[in-house]
Amino acid sequence: MFEALGAALWLITDPMVWLAIVTGTALGIVIGAIPGLGSIIGITICLPFTFVMGQMPAIALLLSVYCGSIYGGSIAAILINAPGTPQSAATVLDGFSMTKLGKPGHALGWATAASVFGGLFSCVVLILLAPQLAAFALNFGPVEVFALICLALTCIATISRGSMIKGLLAGAIGLWCGAVGSDPISGDLRFTFGYFPLSAGFDLVSMVVGLFALSEVFSRIAGERAEAGAVPAFSRMTLPSLGEWKGRLGVLLKSSVIGSVIGVLPGTGAATAAFISYAEAKRTSPRGDGFGKGEPDGIIAAESANNAVTGGALVPTLALGIPGDAVTAIMLSTLIIQGITPGVRLMVENPDIVYASFIVLIIINIAMLVIALATIRAIAFALKAPEAIIFTLVVFFCVVGSYGVRSSMFDVMTMVAAGIVGFLFRYFHVPIAPMVIGLVLGSQMELSLRQALVITDGDATLFLTEHPIALVLFIVTALLLAKPILLGLRRPRENTA
Repeated sequence: MFEALGAALWLITDPMVWLAIVTGTALGIVIGAIPGLGSIIGITICLPFTFVMGQMPAIALLLSVYCGSIYGGSIAAILINAPGTPQSAATVLDGFSMTKLGKPGHALGWATAASVFGGLFSCVVLILLAPQLAAFALNFGPVEVFALICLALTCIATISRGSMIKGLLAGAIGLWCGAVGSDPISGDLRFTFGYFPLSAGFDLVSMVVGLFALSEVFSRIAGERAEAGAVPAFSRMTLPSLGEWKGRLGVLLKSSVIGSVIGVLPGTGAATAAFISYAEAKRTSPRGDGFGKGEPDGIIAAESANNAVTGGALVPTLALGIPGDAVTAIMLSTLIIQGITPGVRLMVENPDIVYASFIVLIIINIAMLVIALATIRAIAFALKAPEAIIFTLVVFFCVVGSYGVRSSMFDVMTMVAAGIVGFLFRYFHVPIAPMVIGLVLGSQMELSLRQALVITDGDATLFLTEHPIALVLFIVTALLLAKPILLGLRRPRENTA
């Protein structure tokens, strides 16, 4: 081990590794902050450069863009109500609310601190528990993933308190939108109405950008909302003091654990982790009533979880050779091109590469903090421009980002339609977040359910009798759904007494 660690330290002394870390992290933050671009486009842009780079610089570049883009999405989410990436959709709920309260610098500070901690926490987990977590991930088949997503969907009920009917309606619309297109098993077309572009379904990036960013622009143009004023000015990011963390460390640690564990599970992702963590924090935090109104705990939960996924996602990628999502699939292909074979033999055959990757991931998260502190002033200066210019650029980036994902004008039209729907939701006070949750989780839930039914030969009772992990998750889901019903029955009795 010590020989491998020494070799890993020697690998990262290469100046090209440090250049890749700085350049990739800065580029990732910028790409993540532009609505509609995100991690996949960022890594795809950098991929050709890795072909002429050494093994470690190539790995460092892709890891830097990956981590930086997930954090960068929070900047747009907080400042202009436009999650730069789908992973930052949960950050909007309290991040932009804090901005409307005139505290954008504080909101960015909470997001940055939580992001860095979540990323570093996942690094520690990756270093100490990678083989054990890889073995744990093998226990999660389609049945267990379906049970986990059912648990995640309880977020809709948690976030919709106060307007439950509207929230459930929005969630149902999101689930339906996720079902448009080809059947994940048979390939049959559904809800396309004979219109061929719908056969590929609605693109998640276009939908999220339209629902949040474009609908915000429409709201400001229409002047329908009293709070739709100019973007609050700020001069610097304010990191939270040690005293401000009092009573919030539990949320930070729990959310980092949730993000790390969910990152290990193939096919889930940072958006799922962020919403599960957000719902759990809202349920257990003593400040849960303030969620959605600018509560720092909401930002902490979302950002620590989605950044903790980065380290966790490398566990199945490196230890099993199984990519957890599209981003890690691209990274997996890069490793193979570089002559590195991921899988169970990686730790034996290339321990220096593995340990160097761990160290690089730690350096990236520290660099992310330094670069964020250095670039926030430039962002603050840019936001001093007239509101008309700012939102013209927002619309421009929305269009470019939506088109860039699949090079399709249909995705741009989808983004515009989603913006109109989001505007109508705001006008009629329907929460947007449940629809996004349905979009993010719906297709994953359907795919895992269909696969699970194929495995069990259509016998859903086997989900409970032969899959103990799934049984536990289903019980927890049932308890979470039953809790508000039981509380509702209990209150009339207390009032009567």
